[in-house]
Amino acid sequence: MARTIAVSGSASGIGEALTALLRDAGDTVIGIDLRGADVCADLSVPEGRADAVARTLEKAGGRLDAVVACAGVSDFTIMPVKVNFFGVVELLDGLRPALAEAEAPRAAVVASISGTHPVDDDVVRACLDLDEPAAIAAATKVEESGAGGRLYPSSKSALAQWMRRVCTTPEWAGAGIPLNAIAPGVVKTAMTKPLFEDEAMFQIMNEAVPMPLNGYADPEVIAEALRWLVSPGNTHMTGQVIYVDGGAEATLREASHF
Repeated sequence: MARTIAVSGSASGIGEALTALLRDAGDTVIGIDLRGADVCADLSVPEGRADAVARTLEKAGGRLDAVVACAGVSDFTIMPVKVNFFGVVELLDGLRPALAEAEAPRAAVVASISGTHPVDDDVVRACLDLDEPAAIAAATKVEESGAGGRLYPSSKSALAQWMRRVCTTPEWAGAGIPLNAIAPGVVKTAMTKPLFEDEAMFQIMNEAVPMPLNGYADPEVIAEALRWLVSPGNTHMTGQVIYVDGGAEATLREASHF
């Protein structure tokens, strides 16, 4: 039976791959992205998120079978905090009532292996407090200090923690909505292309994200995992961060961490 699924970041990378998989299977996908999508909106600002929610709900007729938040950025500025955390959280919160109207609603977000790397505690704390001005202020300090490389991991760590905090609440589990995350390792997309082209950055990436099983992943690999998470077959898995990373997380962390 065909379903209606909203996918953010649908114009490129993992979101584009997932959109293609779902449409090939006969599902209706409402793509959300900055450009080149069914709903074009800027998820880095509150008004853009509200617009994305409103127009997605209009296109869906007030009921959604699933939402997958793939949109993200990976630079060393405050943008990962604005897009990767607040852009995802506000989008999911805004679309959640439409999910609750579905027979088998599902939701998933894209976390990252980088969420296991060093983060800025002030940024993460402000995100989890849902205090965007404070999070932006903290992120600005990090950026200006020259430690902007911590902002992407901070945004993804905060997202995974938010997901685990809310997944069992009445609004999510109580409404029958599983909420999970896929945490990729290095994925071959436009976002990571500069890392492959710079020899020094390529070496840093190899050391930071070792992937002994089959190396770097194509976006379709992550899309397949997301597709299962939001399928009707996933009836009891919620609050899980699934590492689709070629063994990176198992390599980097003690075996006792599970």
